[in-house]
Amino acid sequence: MDNYEVVLDYFAKAEQPVRAGDVAEATGIDKKEVDKIMNKLKKEEKIVSPKRCFWEIKKS
Repeated sequence: MDNYEVVLDYFAKAEQPVRAGDVAEATGIDKKEVDKIMNKLKKEEKIVSPKRCFWEIKKS
C-alpha cells in the first residue's frame, strides 16, 4: 500500500476528526508527506474539516 492509501485508510477508520500531526504519528509517515497527501485529498473532496485544523473522511 502506498502512502496515499495508508493516509486515506487512516481517515476511513478514524472515529473522530484528526490533525495532520496525529496522522503522521499514527502511520509513521513524515508530516510533510502527510500534508501533501491531505492537500490532494482536500482537492479530491475526500476529506472535510468540521473545525479548524481537524479533518475527517467525507461522509456520503
